[in-house]
Amino acid sequence: MKSVTAPTNDRYLLSDFDLHLLNEGTHLDSYHKMGAHFRQLDGVDGVNFAVWAPNAEGVSVVGDFNGWNAEANQMENRGDSGIWECFIPGVGQGSPYKFHVRGRYFGYQAEKSDPYAFHAEMRPKSASVVWAIDDYQWNDATWMESRATVSQIHSAMTVYEVHLGSWRRNSLEGNRWLTYRELAAELPQYVSEMGFTHVEFMPVNEHPFDGSWGYQPVGLFAPTSRFGTPQDFMFLVDELHRHGIGVILDWVPAHFPTDGHGLAHFDGTCLYEHSDPRQGQHPDWGTLVYNYGRREVENFLLSSALFWLDYYHIDGLRVDAVASMLYLDYSREEGEWVPNQFGGRENIEAIRFVRRMNEVVYERHPGAFTMAEESTSWAMVSRPTYMGGLGFGYKWNMGWMNDTLTYMSKEAVHRSYHHNDLTFSMIYAFNENFILPLSHDEVVHGKGSLLDKMPGDDWQKFANLRLLYSYMYAHPGKKLLFMGSEIAPWEEWQAEGSLPWHMLEYDRHKGVQTLVRDLNAMHRDLEQLHYFDFDPAGFEWIDCHSAYESVLSFARYGRDRQRPLLVVCNFTPVVRHDFRVGVPVSGVWREVFNSDSARYNGSDVHNAGESYCSDIPWHGRESSIAITVPPLAVTIFSL
Repeated sequence: MKSVTAPTNDRYLLSDFDLHLLNEGTHLDSYHKMGAHFRQLDGVDGVNFAVWAPNAEGVSVVGDFNGWNAEANQMENRGDSGIWECFIPGVGQGSPYKFHVRGRYFGYQAEKSDPYAFHAEMRPKSASVVWAIDDYQWNDATWMESRATVSQIHSAMTVYEVHLGSWRRNSLEGNRWLTYRELAAELPQYVSEMGFTHVEFMPVNEHPFDGSWGYQPVGLFAPTSRFGTPQDFMFLVDELHRHGIGVILDWVPAHFPTDGHGLAHFDGTCLYEHSDPRQGQHPDWGTLVYNYGRREVENFLLSSALFWLDYYHIDGLRVDAVASMLYLDYSREEGEWVPNQFGGRENIEAIRFVRRMNEVVYERHPGAFTMAEESTSWAMVSRPTYMGGLGFGYKWNMGWMNDTLTYMSKEAVHRSYHHNDLTFSMIYAFNENFILPLSHDEVVHGKGSLLDKMPGDDWQKFANLRLLYSYMYAHPGKKLLFMGSEIAPWEEWQAEGSLPWHMLEYDRHKGVQTLVRDLNAMHRDLEQLHYFDFDPAGFEWIDCHSAYESVLSFARYGRDRQRPLLVVCNFTPVVRHDFRVGVPVSGVWREVFNSDSARYNGSDVHNAGESYCSDIPWHGRESSIAITVPPLAVTIFSL
């Protein structure tokens, strides 16, 4: 196969300026030109194909339309750009195709999926599919216009994390997945009724291995065909927006799988990945690491991020495994990694990419946001790049999650010895814009369900779980809860089946679901619980030293700072009568929330009526109230 000399540039979809921008790494909407696009040439309808393979000796397009003949439709080499391009007349919607790549070295030949494909065949097939995505008629103009006017930092945010393949399945038809459109008929209504403000989809990018849950993608521009077409996914997003629910997409720029049809060794060389395995191979997942220092690779990833916000109206990107990107020695022993040019362990190219990604997202899509799954003490993850930060809008608070679950897993009698696990989070709570995550990672791989982590008999397990959720919602920070956690399953999450919705036939499980619904409503309606999530002005300890009783009390403030909420958390099954608590403001306090309520199938120990302040100094305050503290519960009082 020989490369074909390019004719005049006006016959190409990619102009010389496009090629320049791609090589420079500044063609951020490259998905408009790269890949497969319908167009007319000389009055003839067809498809324009373009792919980057700078070290190929020849590239052709193969598919059903030419009998998968590598000689039939050879692509033209666009000179030093490394881009290959051709126009094929008569190719229609839904046509499968690949690029047949013949490398310059060692007789390399491979059939590769299109890195920019908008659609793909259902696994185990692996061809890309020609697909137009410009024809969907969106109905969310009001949502898209209004989101840019909302102050996200000061707004309530409660995120429902969803794995599309196991939220609910069709048990009457062989336990099959629901399609995007079937999900659109059920999921938005449920999420709206539960009061969550956002859903976060675990990766929907096309991926070959079900067991990766999408975290090993090969199609960074294609929603998986498992559940339908690109337009079907658009319809799901559209319906969520119609119900007033934002959509966050789990996005994976940290690594990619080694599958032969994907990006690995794309043109016979390490094109997208580093050639040195100490930089290009990920030891934890058996995957390959992007070469962030290569401009074209950086451009590819930046374009993917913007693509989902552009074409699919995604509201936020949750960037997976950020820590593995930032550190050259992540999960590597001495001698297994290469220091940067200054001798350090920081991945300078990845840091530059992350900062640029955040800058272009916030610049081009007002109202959209990014969040980092970053598990280390890296400073200023959610601070602007002009201040030296990474530029994310939010950061997952993995420290709070680990400390809290460690504490909650202990028998109540031992908790007094681990009180610092609860209070430590407030030392750094406002260093970042934190999201408190109870995600899928905490209920897989033998870790058990959240309910199963709780100690004690069945009554205590459910009370502890209600306590955990209530404490999380009272703590500063936005909230994230993995699907199913609201119905308190006994077993850990199984991606191959549906959530155990039948559990809602039992009062204890229904009570937890009702609790989560009420927490979402309260979190949204009471600005004291969200307005100052990232500002110490919104939080004040009342008493963080009652380790012996395992009781915490604190106040949450709104903008006027005149009507705080008083939060009392009891981490033991002991009912505490006439328990005195100092109050930040004198007045008449009434109980507005109690996780031990009979409404949630609790023991219904509560404070009836109003609690009047006494001029008895307590906890460093001039006045105090005496209350009944229910067992294993959170109680919230308001003026």
